[in-house]
Amino acid sequence: MDEMEQGKQKFLEVVGGIDGAVQVVIPVTPSNSMFLISLTKGVNRKFITVPEDDILDLPNDVSIQTKVTKTIKDAIAAL
Repeated sequence: MDEMEQGKQKFLEVVGGIDGAVQVVIPVTPSNSMFLISLTKGVNRKFITVPEDDILDLPNDVSIQTKVTKTIKDAIAAL
């Protein structure tokens, strides 16, 4: 598994740990070094942007994990 796939897997784990009912769609490749990620719960959908570097560093960098987790929690709360 390459770094990008590890980062995406970690992102899915973080979302699952916050709310297992949320469905996540992560694009295969970033656009302008950003991933536009869809979070869906029921009929509600929220899009968040996460920098490519944050996805790459997510499995190993605690500060990035904290930042991305906060972004995810805020988005899920808005669902």
